[in-house]
Amino acid sequence: MSYHTASEPQCTGSSGSIELIIEPKKKDLGGFCVRRVLPSSQRRMVGPFIFFDHMGPATFPPGQGIQVRPHPHIGLATITYLFDGEIIHRDSLGFLQPIRAGAVNLMTAGRGIVHSERAGDDLHRTSKLHGIQSWMALPADLEECEPAFLHYPSQALPQIEMDGVSVRLIIGKAYGQTSPVASYSPMLYLECRLPRGSALTLPESYRELAAYVVSGDIRIDEHSYSDGVMAVACSGKKVRLEALDNSHVMVIGGEPLGERHIWWNFVSSSKQRIEQAKADWRQGRFEQVPDDNEFIPLPD
Repeated sequence: MSYHTASEPQCTGSSGSIELIIEPKKKDLGGFCVRRVLPSSQRRMVGPFIFFDHMGPATFPPGQGIQVRPHPHIGLATITYLFDGEIIHRDSLGFLQPIRAGAVNLMTAGRGIVHSERAGDDLHRTSKLHGIQSWMALPADLEECEPAFLHYPSQALPQIEMDGVSVRLIIGKAYGQTSPVASYSPMLYLECRLPRGSALTLPESYRELAAYVVSGDIRIDEHSYSDGVMAVACSGKKVRLEALDNSHVMVIGGEPLGERHIWWNFVSSSKQRIEQAKADWRQGRFEQVPDDNEFIPLPD
């Protein structure tokens, strides 16, 4: 039996605004690279964010594309946010929804949901895929809520322009705006595009914050961070991003939720609940995705 645990960290011995730097683990899925930032051995969570994957950028030849078979989740909510390409989401609630660049798909697993993620309707031609997939742990009193699915088109998200910097507010409140995307605890999720020479001070109303550089080069305090690096801020410190080059940055954060256990696709405050989810998937007790008879077996 093996679990990853996640709990609130402590910022110690740092005179600047950054507590630590996380370099993701890269995994080649066959022409498709995924960089896993969270959870890491250095830091399991930032606010409620317990999983953060940078997918691509990838280019697929005709006839190929992402094919993630049906698999289960409990105790979390997922957000898939694309910069390029398309993914077709199907789930055990009966939803079928294309995910395209700039839109938000919020899937709440709660007591349990099954979904698949497959290539879009462009398999007849060369296609691209680039984006972020993240999981947020649910508060303890909502871990067993009813599963749900919500889709928000790109135009529903607030777009904020400040001194040349463009900010899309995916979740939370920032810079006088509020995102319509549902959240289960105080959290922040931003997409920021900073032209070279510009700067952005991050909101200070969230206890935990981190900035992930998708592309470009930014400076925080006296240190520079390039693409593929997450800089986790010390609680209570002001964080100012300065763009040394045209930069694309994702910002995540929020209030910590306490210890969580992670095993495969399951997140819970209870190890026993994860064991139950494992048995339920092994015995076929989860609801299935309509019209998709494939599945990913429980790992050994």
